[in-house]
Amino acid sequence: MGLPGSGKGTQGKMLADLHGMHLVSMGEIIRMYVTGEQRKRMLAGELLSDEEVIAILEKVLDTLPPDEECILDGFPRTIPQAEWLLKKLESRHTALKCIIHLTASPEAVKARLKARGRMDDKDEVIEERFREYDRLTRPLFEWFTSQHIAVVEINAERPVQQVSDDIVQHIRPN
Repeated sequence: MGLPGSGKGTQGKMLADLHGMHLVSMGEIIRMYVTGEQRKRMLAGELLSDEEVIAILEKVLDTLPPDEECILDGFPRTIPQAEWLLKKLESRHTALKCIIHLTASPEAVKARLKARGRMDDKDEVIEERFREYDRLTRPLFEWFTSQHIAVVEINAERPVQQVSDDIVQHIRPN
């Protein structure tokens, strides 16, 4: 988890490749499956509703073998999504191991977003995504802690490999 542009996709891919895990990138999945109206809302910086996102993710998770680990990139983003996830995992007799929170300043991630040049990486859209993150996603860290799920904060403003090495250190089995 982290602000848009904090490196979630990059780190998720690196971790999945390193450990042979499935990577479920909600951003990529949503961009593939959204309708015209949903796409317009997303281009304006809005998030899809919890119901819309959950419906998409449920289909994807149901295709994965229940005994294999996966990395969720960009999910959950709200407390209702997190509550659904914990119930879904419980029904599959599995658990959420930890939350990796990639921390970075808005200035640093804004520079990254502008450099990648995606259609929805305009100043006003980026600012709206930051507001949505603060309003909906930030409260999740305290919520996960209250559910006894580890939230590991990693400074994502450092070189990509250093960030990856820190993540691997924190998720390595004891």
